[in-house]
Amino acid sequence: MRHESFRPDVAPAAPQRICFFFNAQLHHVYHGMPLALGLARDPRFAVTIVAFTEDHLALAREIAAREGVDAMAFVHVGNRLLSALTRLLGKSTPPKLPALLAARRLLARFDAVVVPERTSLRLRRLGLRDTCFIHTCHGAGDRAVGYDPRIREFDFVLLAGEKQERRMLDMGLIRPGHYAIVGYGKFDLVEGRLPDRLFAQDRPIVLYNPHFSPALSSWPAMGLDVIRQFARDDRFNLVVAPHIRMYDNRRARARMERQLAEFAMLPNIHIDLGSPASVDMRYVQAASVYVGDVSSQVYEYVVRPRPCLFLNAHQVHWQDDPSYRHWRYGPVHESAAGIVDKVAAAIASHPDYLPAQREGVVETFAGGEGRASARAARAVADFLIQRARTDAGQPAAEHVAAA
Repeated sequence: MRHESFRPDVAPAAPQRICFFFNAQLHHVYHGMPLALGLARDPRFAVTIVAFTEDHLALAREIAAREGVDAMAFVHVGNRLLSALTRLLGKSTPPKLPALLAARRLLARFDAVVVPERTSLRLRRLGLRDTCFIHTCHGAGDRAVGYDPRIREFDFVLLAGEKQERRMLDMGLIRPGHYAIVGYGKFDLVEGRLPDRLFAQDRPIVLYNPHFSPALSSWPAMGLDVIRQFARDDRFNLVVAPHIRMYDNRRARARMERQLAEFAMLPNIHIDLGSPASVDMRYVQAASVYVGDVSSQVYEYVVRPRPCLFLNAHQVHWQDDPSYRHWRYGPVHESAAGIVDKVAAAIASHPDYLPAQREGVVETFAGGEGRASARAARAVADFLIQRARTDAGQPAAEHVAAA
């Protein structure tokens, strides 16, 4: 693998240079790298991973090495002012607008920029008007934020399944010839990997995964109560792994770690406030029960159907709201009182929710021949080659909108 500074005077190894740009939290790496690996195997493309932190680049290198891909460059971008601002704010990544300003000249030299988020579209107004922007959704959940109106500004969009396709077409966010249904590439990166052993005692593992937004999360009102109840009970092991954005601020994380210190040495409690393990599906794979509020992570969990329990901390009228469709996959409670007994009841009642879970998985994740990452790479390669032919005034081959 090459780890090099960007040199605009060096001719690319392939006709098109593709940048995978990671300017948000670490979990986005798992949503961009499957496509990066697929395109890096295609000699028509030169792939570069660009990020603002060494943590992002280290994770990307690790994934590439594990997958046996070495035809890929890694570039750390930024400047001293941006680094100082990031340290001052206590964040794991720099604020997005200053970061985009710092990266725009570098990114303008690529034929296409692939991102798992939407803020990077501001680069169009910062001079990247002719650059092709490709979106890999980071998650395949139900919340409205996953159907952001900005998605319509991308040149090409990768979708996990027909649920996303149907909703985005209805909203006018995608158009034929500019998207592909390819499945969920993150699954390829964890395929066949056994989760680490987390607990000495072999009890069922409950994963508590609260959302980062106070308006959606059970954590502010219920989080400590949930942990204390499991700490006093010996029926289950508990993994507490909030969304990585909840404690993206180092000072806030340190304060909460001090508050949770009483649980740190308990043999049946494991708390992770934002390590790489919180985003690589090891907890999802190890869990026997999922407890949460709203998250696309529940779909990574129910792909292998298992019991769920949801905490409605804000008394939401959710039954007819498509953003809460996943709450049909298990019982919904408005209180954490007796949470351990409620988990035991959720296990007993799981057969009642199994049909809904299976239906949701089929609509959320498309299957197909081979790996999702390979299907994504074929779809994007076809689109980019056709786009290059069109720009060159050559006849374009017929393009298929779904891989």
